[in-house]
Amino acid sequence: MARILLYSTRWCGYCVRAKALLEAKRVDYEEVLLDEVPDFRVRLHDLTGGWTVPQIFIDGEPIGGYTELWRLEKTGELEAKLAV
Repeated sequence: MARILLYSTRWCGYCVRAKALLEAKRVDYEEVLLDEVPDFRVRLHDLTGGWTVPQIFIDGEPIGGYTELWRLEKTGELEAKLAV
């Protein structure tokens, strides 16, 4: 199974959706909560190149946020990425 890393905050609706999609697929993921990190957007950009949450990685590959995760699911590409 692929390793999934998800940078998120507790108050982000798209983070909630991304986690729900992964949980519905019964996929384990590691969540890094950024709520208590001062200037988390700067840190997030340094880590991922993105400013918004969630930022999702599958086996070290940045895939983007919820919209990109949803698109992978709808096209069937997510299954292939998770099966690695």
